[in-house]
Amino acid sequence: MLNTMKTKPFLPILFLLALPLIRTYAQQAQPLTLDRAVELALQNNHLLNVRKLQVAEKEAKVAEDRIKRYPVASVSSSYQYNVNLGSLVIEQGSFGALPLGGTNIQLPNEQKTFPLGKHHNFNAGVTVYQPITQLGKIRTGIEVAQTDAELARKEQSRASLQITQAIEKLYYGLLITEKQQEEANAKIRLAQMRLYDVESALLSGKTLDVNKAGLQANIADEEQNLLKLQIQTDDYMADLKQLTGIEADSITLAGTPGSPTPGAPPIGAPGPLDSYQANAAISNNDIKIANLTEIKTQKAIRAAEQSNLPDVGLVAGYSYQTGNLLFPNNNPFLGAQLKWNIQDLIANREVIRQRHFLSEQARENLINTQNQVKNDVAKTYRKLTQATALIAVAEKAVKYRTEELKVQTDKQASGLNLEADLLNTRSLLAKSEADLLAAQLNYRLAFSDLLRLTSE
Repeated sequence: MLNTMKTKPFLPILFLLALPLIRTYAQQAQPLTLDRAVELALQNNHLLNVRKLQVAEKEAKVAEDRIKRYPVASVSSSYQYNVNLGSLVIEQGSFGALPLGGTNIQLPNEQKTFPLGKHHNFNAGVTVYQPITQLGKIRTGIEVAQTDAELARKEQSRASLQITQAIEKLYYGLLITEKQQEEANAKIRLAQMRLYDVESALLSGKTLDVNKAGLQANIADEEQNLLKLQIQTDDYMADLKQLTGIEADSITLAGTPGSPTPGAPPIGAPGPLDSYQANAAISNNDIKIANLTEIKTQKAIRAAEQSNLPDVGLVAGYSYQTGNLLFPNNNPFLGAQLKWNIQDLIANREVIRQRHFLSEQARENLINTQNQVKNDVAKTYRKLTQATALIAVAEKAVKYRTEELKVQTDKQASGLNLEADLLNTRSLLAKSEADLLAAQLNYRLAFSDLLRLTSE
């Protein structure tokens, strides 16, 4: 017991000593690949989850409309207490007189009173109605709901491609700003070194203050540029966390600097443009959405025309009642029902006209979408070809700058150059690597655009 009491005062101290280690472990950067970032975004993005729920909603609407094809059963019941009851009164002699034995006997011989109900009145029944003439309209409504569900699925697919492309932009943007920061840091160190040389020369009277002021201005410019890049990196990182749902304090990108990020499509000459155009005409999501919209308007016209038919259906049921003496207690029945609203018949003409206009709009939108997609495929194809050529040139620049850095490093080891030469070469290499990443980003964006335009 004594040992336990002696140990307790040291527990808070041990916790305080371990707290920096806990924080360091919690704030360790989480490695993130591009494929993993896309996977997380598709799992956790709220906009995409909304699209998925919209698909489920439209599918539930299809199931709801299908139920309308079946008979409609309704159950009703009521109870009523009657304070005053009706009665049938037959006055004396209302049926005349019957001569009998020299006398006339009145019919009835006295006033008769017959109650027509009871104080307690109860009714219950079930009615089944099967529509007949409206089955065609119901079937058309189901087809419209199915079209809405397919439209929702296409919107979900389009949102997935847009989110994937947004992740690629942010991921490559972070890699590019990282290289740009390396370039800016190298330039700052180079300018600081040159400023030191100028200050040394000033002390010996070999130069003017003008050179010193210019170098200080260069350092300030590069520091400002570095701050802008850091702000841009923070913005990119915040957007990436928001899209992927990552809650880690810091994230490191798993892509190797200066090389293509894992998961990038193979870089090479694209296939023929005609094949992309043909695939886009068949598989493009925007064209499918426009086409489904036109189909939906055609079905809406057919549903409006079917509304001109009268509502005819079969009715069957059973009723039970007590308290009313004029009606039977048990009454099964069978019949037909007709409803026809003449005012709706006249107003429906304008509804049909409106839907014809909507159909024409959908048709024009479909033609415009087809032309726009065709132009977008050609433009994206050109971007893909240009990006392929830029990557080849950027890779050469990185290769040569890397070789140059190796030469400068070897020279410095032998004392044949200055550290300024090495810093300048590192700055140029970082710029070349940033240019290569930018070219790879352009290629990926063009590739994903082409994929979005030519596939479902």
